Amino acid sequence: MKKTLTLITGALALMFSLAANSEVVVNLAYDADPVSLDPHEQLSGGTLQLAHMSFDPLVRWTQEFGFEPRLASKWEQVDELTMRFTLREGVKFHTGNTMSAEDVVWTFDRLKVSPDFKGIFEVFEKMVAVNSNTVDLVSKKPFPLALNNATYIFPMDSKFYTGTDENGNDKAAVVKHGNSFASRNLSGTGPFVVASREQGVKVVFDRFKDYWDTESPGNVDQIVLTPIKEDPTRVAALISGDVDYIAPVPPTDLDRLRKAKNVDLVTMDGTRIITFQLNQNRVEAFKDARVRQAFAYAINNEGIAKKVMRGFAVPGAQFSPAGYLGHNEELTPRYDLKKAKKLMKEAGYEDGFSITMMAPNNRYVNDDKIAEAVASMLAKINVTVDLKTMPKAQYWPKFDERAADMMMIGWHSDTEDTNNFFEFLAACPNPETGAGQYNSGNYCNPEVDKMIAMANQETDPDKRAEIMKEMEKIVYDEAGFIPLHWQNLAFAAKKGVEIAPVVNTMNFPYLGDLVVK
Repeated sequence: MKKTLTLITGALALMFSLAANSEVVVNLAYDADPVSLDPHEQLSGGTLQLAHMSFDPLVRWTQEFGFEPRLASKWEQVDELTMRFTLREGVKFHTGNTMSAEDVVWTFDRLKVSPDFKGIFEVFEKMVAVNSNTVDLVSKKPFPLALNNATYIFPMDSKFYTGTDENGNDKAAVVKHGNSFASRNLSGTGPFVVASREQGVKVVFDRFKDYWDTESPGNVDQIVLTPIKEDPTRVAALISGDVDYIAPVPPTDLDRLRKAKNVDLVTMDGTRIITFQLNQNRVEAFKDARVRQAFAYAINNEGIAKKVMRGFAVPGAQFSPAGYLGHNEELTPRYDLKKAKKLMKEAGYEDGFSITMMAPNNRYVNDDKIAEAVASMLAKINVTVDLKTMPKAQYWPKFDERAADMMMIGWHSDTEDTNNFFEFLAACPNPETGAGQYNSGNYCNPEVDKMIAMANQETDPDKRAEIMKEMEKIVYDEAGFIPLHWQNLAFAAKKGVEIAPVVNTMNFPYLGDLVVK
């Protein structure tokens, strides 16, 4: 009897030991994986999701659009130009190096030369180290959104990224769509280390054992990210139990997932505007505002939102969604095919013309289907569209090349502020400042640029709102771009994978805090 008891006790001990040592692994399926490990190479949702997994910002947004401290433990406005951040002490990078003010300043200086990010930081004069754990962010003029912009400062390991790689290239170089050291190697302070990566196949993230945030509720030891571009396959993988969490969820499968027994679905309104841009440098007709207006009148925003998006989108006529400071309630979708044809005739293009169009097929919800619908609608005003769709890894280099006459771009305001839309999508393109970095239509109105600068300096919310509402009206009247809709968001996970507390309308899930029960 004693021997049997000993065996049972030993078995129980082994079971408890295995339970204590078992890892919590989450299999995650997105429509695509990050195209680079460099947090400054591409200003995109995929890059920012990666940044929140393997880096940490100075401060970050809460689900209620407030700010919470991350690598900065506190902050204060020292004077009208200076925001001071006190850094957490003892924070380790994945290499084991200790983070200091030097790393934060180094990161800021790198952001200032990044083609994609320097537009956000153009308003700042400099960042300086006050001491080893204090930095001052100094703006050129009074700027009301310093904390908003600080959510995009993810300190990098300056020692790790300094020097040259095995090919003699600068490790710190920001190379768009290139094979740089930073695009292949990563050392951040975030909750997950990139353990292995095969582009387009799988990325494995292991929990960082020396992660500074010991109060985080997150209990996930490993995340395996597998890109599954096809919506039905991604949904089927969740329902079958092959993966634990998927995003995005296609509108066609929302009801199916709501009814699934072992799945939790989280939906929320989105603030990402889906648009098309008309390249005035490639097509002479696009320089005529009447032609651009005709395109806007020919495209049925509400029809796309209803039929293609299955109602899981809000038709839009401007950049800023309802609730944003610059949202102009007077601007509404303007589908009117008769007016579109009249404008084409007035402009001398009654017989139409041919254009090329490009769009991604795995970046935005139903992006390829949206492009097909738009091409069909333009045929009704005698515009022949040669449409090409492609995965985002191939699309973004083409977008940067301005390789088609009409190109799709979705944008979520990086600062949760209307002015950010204009800075990147409507400002006159300026490679030196980063203004208009994603303005592939080359729309340019110097008056709008002046108003962008005014809004950046105005600290009175009511006055800022009026400036930005007027900007929306000008670009609407000139059809500077073609707005379609604000894309709603949906996330789905296996029951027990608690995604509701970590997802947000910015679409940057804080997976370091993910709990699996």
